[in-house]
Amino acid sequence: QVQLVESGGGLVQPGGSLRLSCAASGSIYSIIAMGWYRQAPGKQRDLVATITTGANTNYADSVKGRFTVSRDNAKNTVYLQMNSLKPEDTAVYYCKGQIRDGDTRLPQDYWGKGTLVTVSS
Repeated sequence: QVQLVESGGGLVQPGGSLRLSCAASGSIYSIIAMGWYRQAPGKQRDLVATITTGANTNYADSVKGRFTVSRDNAKNTVYLQMNSLKPEDTAVYYCKGQIRDGDTRLPQDYWGKGTLVTVSS
């Protein structure tokens, strides 16, 4: 069983910063990639940023230049540094991991439960 747990959400004023963390634990054989998605009220869940074990990154156009994804492979943890936050960044942010579990060693997608980010004055 693999678990992903996010932390770091909260209320921030426009122009402010937040750092999200997501730690993977459990029966992990290897992690292929980890990333962040977000879902605003009444909208679909969209990609924010992803990063592979080799540190290749991908960002949504709406966050390029403001958000930075990074990971600590030794800790099975991915981070999302969010700067210059805007009200439209308000959403529940979900961590996703493409992980080979220790039993089957087959790649599967695992999701965290999400953390709420609210950008408001």
